[in-house]
Amino acid sequence: MEVKTEYPAADELVMAGPVGCTDVVTNDDYRHLAQGLPPEIARLKAAGRLKEACAACDRALASDPEPAFAACLRAERHRMGRLARQFCVTRAQALSLIRAEWPSFTEDMLDELIARNRIDWRYVEGEQRFLDNFLDSLRKYPNEVPGLLPDAPDDTAARDAMLEQMHKTGTAAYDITLRATIEVPGALPGEVVHAWLPLPAACAQQSAIEVLEATPGVEIAPETALARTAFWSSSEKRKFSVTYRYRSSATYFDLSSAGAAACDEASGAASFDADDLAEDAPHIMFTPYVRAVTEQVVAQATTPLERARAIYEFITGTVDYRFQPAYAQLDAIADSCLKSRRGDCGVFALTFITMCRCAGIPARWQSGLYVSPDYVGPHDWAQFYVDGLGWRWADCSFGSSARRLGEEKRRQHYFGNLDPWRMVANSRFEAELTPPCDGVRWDPFDNQMGEASVAGRGCDDNETRRTIELVEIRALQ
Repeated sequence: MEVKTEYPAADELVMAGPVGCTDVVTNDDYRHLAQGLPPEIARLKAAGRLKEACAACDRALASDPEPAFAACLRAERHRMGRLARQFCVTRAQALSLIRAEWPSFTEDMLDELIARNRIDWRYVEGEQRFLDNFLDSLRKYPNEVPGLLPDAPDDTAARDAMLEQMHKTGTAAYDITLRATIEVPGALPGEVVHAWLPLPAACAQQSAIEVLEATPGVEIAPETALARTAFWSSSEKRKFSVTYRYRSSATYFDLSSAGAAACDEASGAASFDADDLAEDAPHIMFTPYVRAVTEQVVAQATTPLERARAIYEFITGTVDYRFQPAYAQLDAIADSCLKSRRGDCGVFALTFITMCRCAGIPARWQSGLYVSPDYVGPHDWAQFYVDGLGWRWADCSFGSSARRLGEEKRRQHYFGNLDPWRMVANSRFEAELTPPCDGVRWDPFDNQMGEASVAGRGCDDNETRRTIELVEIRALQ
């Protein structure tokens, strides 16, 4: 059995070089977005006058600004250059797409959805543009858009059986084999291509990790790497792949039971460090609004576990799942999520982590893939630490989805527990690759599908082909 998920970067892939970002921006520059743009440039950006805003960034950089501010200007200029391709649907096109399924849909109805924060948009060169997958986001809540064709219902029988086994026996485990591939077809002859593909890392859930096959010349990062990768450097090859096998296990622990104060040995190392309580610019920030909401949410909680549960209940009960643009386009993710009450899996995870840390609860990031018998794709979630319990898990995205579908038992499961259908590659947001990327990455914050550079220029997503194939998933008795 094979399930293959393809992630072409765009409808039209760049087939001839040169490819890669030619700006002087570095991946580390994105850590300084919290510096903020000068008001006059911020106004140009908000109005969608992107060419003028980029030119203003160039003028500001020419004045030799303070290093952190210069980094912010470079990152802002770079992400504005990507904005139009992601927010590429005009208002007329949006109406046409909706009316193809819902002929009676009106402009007033579109404006109402926009006013209710159901459609993500930006101004691009003065014109309102919508995110390329805005229709898929709308379909998540069919009651709000009754004239659109609904999503095809998922076959949840295998998932429900797996979770039921966990609840009955206390554990579930799978041996999983995956094949990942990345290709840069536009690199010119003789140009050096660097490629990184994520690999399963050592963590509480994963063991028996094996690299079965890889394109020759591969360098494998240590299992303890914060963002574990397979790496290649070649002036000849343009396509790289790795096949690996690992064991994914999950134990079920009922945090609502009287035994919740007992230590669960399978929860991982019973320790944390200062980073697990700290801010991490630009997205894990204790802004005044984050502090105010967190204080309100945990006001009645008397223990760390109760505070973590209150945060999970709040996020999964009030934040709706909506597709997001690339995270490079997002500002102060946790703060923005609490204000907009929308996000995807990574936004949910970062908001939970930020609120937990703000409430004095150690919390950290995990990400990689969700791997089921009929699907494989990127996914993010969180961990939190409680004395006596060690590290436990929280998947607020799956919890919100369960709330949307009226599956309360499943919503409660994902506070404190996960499932074994995962591949963990990253254990810290903004972790560096091995070796460090020599150009700005497509995703400067995380690595789930792979990154590439050509002659020191980081590749954009429309310059790569990336696939993940599920070769085998086998339940263990």
